[in-house]
Amino acid sequence: MGNTFAIGITLFFAVAGFNAKAQVTPAADQICGKWMSAEKNLIVQMYRDNHDFIAMMVWCRTEGDSRPMQEWTDLHNPDKALRRRKIVGMNVLDGLVYRPESNSWEGGKIYDALHGRTWDASVCLAKNGALKVTGYWHFKFIGRTITFNKVSDFEAMSIH
Repeated sequence: MGNTFAIGITLFFAVAGFNAKAQVTPAADQICGKWMSAEKNLIVQMYRDNHDFIAMMVWCRTEGDSRPMQEWTDLHNPDKALRRRKIVGMNVLDGLVYRPESNSWEGGKIYDALHGRTWDASVCLAKNGALKVTGYWHFKFIGRTITFNKVSDFEAMSIH
């Protein structure tokens, strides 16, 4: 009886441990989910499309603009044909590829809808779990970094 109980407990923990390991998020997918800017004026949804990582704007707020965010369009886009597209739901970051040697996502492009410009982009996770998105022109050291913090779907919905 004692051996059967011990074997049963051992099997239980072995299976439970196996299931816990199977649910670990792959390193590349750690950036997937909803992220709110440190300024609390923007939420993006990071997702994976094959080997590329993309961010779609899902919520934003601009001081002094009383229009509902669903009415905001890409007014400053250099392509006049795109100036009527909605900003919410638009991909603002794309082409990122995970680099395991540096635990970063590189080679992307970020679109700045406020100015209608596209910049090179890279992403990394800080030790505190914050997402650091850097937009730059050729060299990262002359870029600008925006910090985001992960939010749950519930937190994101409560802001709307």
